[in-house]
Amino acid sequence: PRIADDACMMVTDQGWTRLQREWRQKVNDTAPCKLVIVETNLIVPVHVASPKEEWSAGTFRPKITRQLPTFLHPLTPRHVQVESMGYEPFTGIPVGAEQQFTGKPLPEDTSTQFLPGGENAADHYLSAFLSGTIDRYEATHNDPTAHATSYLSAYLHFGHISPLDIALRVMEHPGPGTHAFLEQLIVRRELSHNFVWYNPLYDHYEGLPQWTRKTLGKHRIDTREYSYTLADFEECRTHDTAWNAMQLSMIRTGYLHGYLRMYWGKKILEWTETPEDAYAIALYLNNRYELDGRDPNGYCGVAWCFGKHDRPWKERPVFGTIRYMNEAGLRRKFRLDGWVDRTLELYS
Repeated sequence: PRIADDACMMVTDQGWTRLQREWRQKVNDTAPCKLVIVETNLIVPVHVASPKEEWSAGTFRPKITRQLPTFLHPLTPRHVQVESMGYEPFTGIPVGAEQQFTGKPLPEDTSTQFLPGGENAADHYLSAFLSGTIDRYEATHNDPTAHATSYLSAYLHFGHISPLDIALRVMEHPGPGTHAFLEQLIVRRELSHNFVWYNPLYDHYEGLPQWTRKTLGKHRIDTREYSYTLADFEECRTHDTAWNAMQLSMIRTGYLHGYLRMYWGKKILEWTETPEDAYAIALYLNNRYELDGRDPNGYCGVAWCFGKHDRPWKERPVFGTIRYMNEAGLRRKFRLDGWVDRTLELYS
């Protein structure tokens, strides 16, 4: 018998992407009892932060900031009077069980050991960040060789750590790094959920702002100095050694530093025949290889490479007025050659 048949209430956490929302809607439509959805992976519930899709961080920041006094505080522990119903309803899934549903084995990818999963691992990375890295965060978080990030994105994606817990612990370490980190954790991360929640085409090129599609359309026929296919990108076969190292890092570790991910996405746009194909390729690669893929932050990050939450810049070939990034810009911020050499040495 279904467990819900004897339940007075079902409780689940909130989901934002299309598939997550479809799951919850299906349960709600068929459940024999009340379904309650609780916001567990944002500090401010997405519909409370804003009633509409926001144009940029500049329009979103004051709205969510006004809500923080209400939501940014420790939760009160609750204890149920009846701890168990006296039985274990779930059993393990045997190896090969996927064939019962698909008729064939599912594609198998090799797990990465770079970021081991679990609550303990997430707490370890947060503690390490707070033990000294946070003091360097504001000045060096865009430098992938400085190791000044928290590495918590994947743990947030899988629900291994609460953003509320992170924020409260970070606030115990006042300093310039605290403000800069909370900007990313709260404003930028929760802006990405605003995008996915209110934009039904968040994972399609057509979901981009009109001005970005217009300028990219104007430059659709511009000659590309280099042109690559999905296979070329996926197999690290571009002319750009640095870009290839970034893709290799994603494949081997499931992680790519955020600043490098911006360059990575911009170059896919520059080296693909059409902006629509570029968008699809960037989403596919990000969702397949990043441990935090299939996440609102990832969808928003790819969209940013195509102008979402940004403004028009100086017009140029291929990009139009979309913000441009080049290798020289990377070199001004950090020792690119050293990062590339180290990455190729570790993962080739």
